[in-house]
Amino acid sequence: MTAETFDELVENFELFDDWEERYRYVIDLGKQMPDFPEALKTDATLVEGCVSRVWLEEKITGEGPEAIIEFSGDSDAFIVKGLIAVLQKLFSGQTAQSILDTDVSKELSRLDLSAHLSPQRSNGLNSMVGRIRGYAELQL
Repeated sequence: MTAETFDELVENFELFDDWEERYRYVIDLGKQMPDFPEALKTDATLVEGCVSRVWLEEKITGEGPEAIIEFSGDSDAFIVKGLIAVLQKLFSGQTAQSILDTDVSKELSRLDLSAHLSPQRSNGLNSMVGRIRGYAELQL
């Protein structure tokens, strides 16, 4: 996957005229993600609260608020795998404190996701964000 930043992702979203194109773009982001090892698809990495099956695995470098948190993930739904890719661009490689300081609603509103995701997908997205923020909270 390219090292596209979240800001670049927002710019790319703005290039598309309709949500059908944006949806395909999100799905393509998910398809570009590296394979997630089957061995990591366990109850410990399974995210509760998602209609689709979602797994997230964290890698933490350092300790405390300055610990760098990276994560990988997978889903059995293409659009959800794309949403994982979006969250990676927003959070992965950030410090624990930076993750906790991020106004997630504000950042994701730049993509206008909430207006175009079903309530179940929105709940799943919130569950994934909660898991990522949980990784960060454990560092403080």
